[in-house]
Amino acid sequence: MRKLIQACLLAALPAMGWASGGAELPSFKADLSNRAALQRGARTFVNYCVSCHSAEFMLYTRMAQDLGLTPEQVLANMVFNGGDINQTMRVAMAKEDGAAWFGKAPPDLSLAARSRSPEWLYGYLRSFYLDPARPFGVNNTVFPDVAMPHVLVDLQGTQTLHEGHLKAGSPGSLTPGEYDAMIRDLVNFMVYLGEPAKLVRYGLGVKVMLFLLVFAGLAYMVKREYWRDVH
Repeated sequence: MRKLIQACLLAALPAMGWASGGAELPSFKADLSNRAALQRGARTFVNYCVSCHSAEFMLYTRMAQDLGLTPEQVLANMVFNGGDINQTMRVAMAKEDGAAWFGKAPPDLSLAARSRSPEWLYGYLRSFYLDPARPFGVNNTVFPDVAMPHVLVDLQGTQTLHEGHLKAGSPGSLTPGEYDAMIRDLVNFMVYLGEPAKLVRYGLGVKVMLFLLVFAGLAYMVKREYWRDVH
């Protein structure tokens, strides 16, 4: 029951402050067949997101199995809160502290790609700009007046907003192309995070299609043999 209630609350996130500011969203197509991209996205997620956001619907053991990682790799490189690999992606920060620091507790990200969309996340993570009027000195064209600081600024660099358009400011440690690729991998992982069963369905779908092709070939051969006897 507790998980069901959490899922319902997460589905209501758009009404609770995840609203878009009307900015045009870029195109994005998830590729859950790219295991390497999912692994890179998982690395970025645990290093930059789980410090504030939880993903309480995802077990580390399930992620390791789905992404082709060993339990030892996950435990050594992805579990940072002193827990074990059999736990979900919980955040160490108390919700009360998050609410005090950011105005509201950072939401769980298990269903973020489903409650919004991959395009929204992809656009949001690339659209922070300098705004001295905001508490953390940044704003976002996709999510105006966002309470979240730009945690990836050292990688992306800064941006400024001029007449509705984002302009590059000081550079980060990644080139624009490298940063864009990193965000694509991150959002790709968050799409997987929202529905891990997709990987199972995709694998099963390929097997079913192969079976149907073989069955169709056998059925055609039987048909030819049958009608040859009739004629």
